[in-house]
Amino acid sequence: MPLWDFLSEYWPQFIAGAAVTLEQFALASALTSVISVLFGLMKLSDSFVVRVIASTYIEFLRGTSLLVQIYWMYFVLPIFGLPIGNFAAGFIAVSMNAGAYGAELVRGGIQSVPRGQWEAAYALSLSPAKRMWRIILPQALLIMLPAWGNLLIGVLKGTALVSLISVADLMFAAKAINNNTFLSAQAFGTALLLYYLMARFLVTPAVRWLEARLRRKLSRS
Repeated sequence: MPLWDFLSEYWPQFIAGAAVTLEQFALASALTSVISVLFGLMKLSDSFVVRVIASTYIEFLRGTSLLVQIYWMYFVLPIFGLPIGNFAAGFIAVSMNAGAYGAELVRGGIQSVPRGQWEAAYALSLSPAKRMWRIILPQALLIMLPAWGNLLIGVLKGTALVSLISVADLMFAAKAINNNTFLSAQAFGTALLLYYLMARFLVTPAVRWLEARLRRKLSRS
């Protein structure tokens, strides 16, 4: 079947699947940000116990398979009385995994802020929380934004695995179409292109816009 005829017939399924993928990506990105900041700050805590908790989380989540984590979230937790729907299990597992990598980006970004900025923050007699949120973190964010863009693209690609727990995302739609038509090149080629377009024209421009906006804000202040 010619590609144009294929797309004319199956584009509604691809669009519906891409919409679910974007929902998964948006939720996973938001939760990844929260987890990354939380565990990144915990990794820098003065408390030995807090640092151990953060390190254990980071090393365990980075050292195990995302696919297995998704299966645990959806199939195993209900055994212990914690049932989670497939949609929620998908983006939570993806964000917990990505958050472990993001925590190291946050830690590295904070530690990369010049020492003079820390001293200036102390000189302003701000509370530790205000020093971190108003002075240190904005500068750390600017430092780590390029790597953060790569992390978000990884989150987008990671959402493809949620199709394995029957979340009707883009990959789920592509597999269903392939199973019905056996047109593997067209089905998975279209999915490949849509993932690229989402990364290239949504994630990358958003990160660049945020970086430019943050630079302007810091230059004014």
